Amino acid sequence: MAHPDGIQWTNSSVAQLAQGGNPVRVIERKARELVFRARDAGWKGPPFNPIAIADLLKIPVEANADIADASTVPTQTGLKIQYNPTQPRERVRFSIAHEIAHTLFPDVADKVRHRGGSAHLADDWQLEMLCNIAAAEFVMPVGSLAARDRLPAIEQLMIERRQFDVSAEAFLIRIAKIGNEPLVMFCASPISNDAGLKSYRVDYTVPSRSAPAFQISGRAVPKGSAVYSCTAIGYSERQTEKWFSHEGLTVECVGIPGYPGSRYPRVAGLIRFDDREARRETIKFIHGNVLDPRGDGNRIVCQLVNDQARVWGGGVAKDTAKKFPSTQKEFSSWIASMPRSHRLGQVHFAKADTSIVIASLVGQAGFGPSSLPRIRYAALERCFEQVRDFASERLSSVHMPRIGTGESGGSWDMIEEMVRSELVTEGIPVTIYDLPPKRMSAAPGLFD
Repeated sequence: MAHPDGIQWTNSSVAQLAQGGNPVRVIERKARELVFRARDAGWKGPPFNPIAIADLLKIPVEANADIADASTVPTQTGLKIQYNPTQPRERVRFSIAHEIAHTLFPDVADKVRHRGGSAHLADDWQLEMLCNIAAAEFVMPVGSLAARDRLPAIEQLMIERRQFDVSAEAFLIRIAKIGNEPLVMFCASPISNDAGLKSYRVDYTVPSRSAPAFQISGRAVPKGSAVYSCTAIGYSERQTEKWFSHEGLTVECVGIPGYPGSRYPRVAGLIRFDDREARRETIKFIHGNVLDPRGDGNRIVCQLVNDQARVWGGGVAKDTAKKFPSTQKEFSSWIASMPRSHRLGQVHFAKADTSIVIASLVGQAGFGPSSLPRIRYAALERCFEQVRDFASERLSSVHMPRIGTGESGGSWDMIEEMVRSELVTEGIPVTIYDLPPKRMSAAPGLFD
């Protein structure tokens, strides 16, 4: 099967996972679902310990110095993960996460899976590549880094990633996803024969939010690229290069551990584009009142509600009830008709006037004091998916406060990534509203 990412997917395990969809999107979504479940249960970092994900799945993890790296082993009672404890700590962390990713594939129990795959299967790199992408979601999950307008050189990034105790590959994937400048993260594997290194193949790419279309997965890295200078783990290089139809690209890369048995390192890096090629985002942050949404045309105002709410008693929802009382009445009837066990992840849409719709996102479990945040990230993501579909059908813009960051106890860095992933990348204009800063009163005696 072929997809817009440029890869001709042939691996049977990948085909069973994707079921005709885009394998990268499918594995990312499955990994994020596990991350949200773990965060809802109180998982914290950095560093983020992937064994917490294994515990969530009830998969035992044990050390075994006799294996090269890590493996997923079927047993009579289920699956178990083994890892080599003599490897560097960041590699152990990523290897365990990689094996957890193997468990997301329907045929995982058919045979033992080893990190790095089988050299006898020409397309096993496709399975391994998807597991690496999922592993990055486990060790550098959504919200683990704040958005950045400009990224430093790759050498500085390699220093920064030590703070998170993760692999270079995982760190660069997350950096690309939260970066605001136009760039593409890539990972390439060596293709060699008895005579030595023949070429590098681009295994996969991760674009930043503003990156132009640049589909190079599965293609050979151009000869003479800086990639060929990264001959050892940790070696870096940068050059201005031409890759296919794009000229004047800044390519920065670093050698990373190869798959077991390989004579050469893999290479991860960033391809930076000129700002003039940037794809402009449709999101902005302003000071104002979300219940007076800016702009013309159809507008959707989003608010977060809990799964026990019958009336709106706090925050933006309380103000919504005062300004648009009919929307609360509709909501009350709707949620009362639904069993509580079915409410999380649902959205109620109510027309406020001819151009404004109030979207009530049920993404909070209960209300009041709690030892854990009441936000439910997996439910909130499902809500955003429904808002996306509703907005697309009606050509609407979306308006919201920084939902989930008040009494719900959510992380805005996580929620912002979800907004960008589910709404902004689909071309839906989003405006985030903050209240204007309060004016300070003069201190007594200031003008005496």
